Amino acid sequence: MSSPVTLNVGGHMYTTSLSTLQRYPDSMLGAMFRGDFPTTRDSKGNYFIDRDGTLFRYILNFLRTSELTLPADFTETDLLRKEADFYQIEPLIHCLHDPKPLYPPDIYEQVVELSSTRKLSKYSNPVAVIITQLTITTKVHGLLEGISNNFTKWSKHMMDTRDCQVSFTFGPCDYHQEISLRVHLMDYIMKQGFSIRNTRVHHMSERANENTVEHHWTFCRPARKVED
Repeated sequence: MSSPVTLNVGGHMYTTSLSTLQRYPDSMLGAMFRGDFPTTRDSKGNYFIDRDGTLFRYILNFLRTSELTLPADFTETDLLRKEADFYQIEPLIHCLHDPKPLYPPDIYEQVVELSSTRKLSKYSNPVAVIITQLTITTKVHGLLEGISNNFTKWSKHMMDTRDCQVSFTFGPCDYHQEISLRVHLMDYIMKQGFSIRNTRVHHMSERANENTVEHHWTFCRPARKVED
């Protein structure tokens, strides 16, 4: 494997190999890292590209695998097409303009979102969990009803099936209880035929004395369409 290369794409940092960036020699990146295209560096010496840094993850993953893999709830296909056009990656342009269906026409994808939100004290040592919340969001009402019926031992926590959600709230300092419930929920969801599609973590600071950390998991399973 060639030496790693770090890129600053619109403020987002990515590290990959030179061979990955040159996978498609006729692309803009292929020309850029072959020396046929002028380059710009940021203040730290990293290659700088003034494009959408968030969408570049899909560009880079395509360069790594030659396969286009997008989240089930992805809504920025038009923007990604523009990025593919900019980088002139012809196989990716073809995939985006002529996508293959993930399932046969009579099959669709059911989605479950699991999110964990923790509010952490900035100043306690060790760091204290002030409050945590687990939320299940899905339009699969049978799954929501199953969770409501099978997780009654957590009865002291708030549960609300309105708006396609079941929520569990803990606090203060019920960190271990939240982990236990999360493990059981993930196991229950996967036993219903769902598999994890992607995970993500988001850190943010809301108040001077608190940090908020959010973890998200997306689960999917195929289901057959029912004729009206």
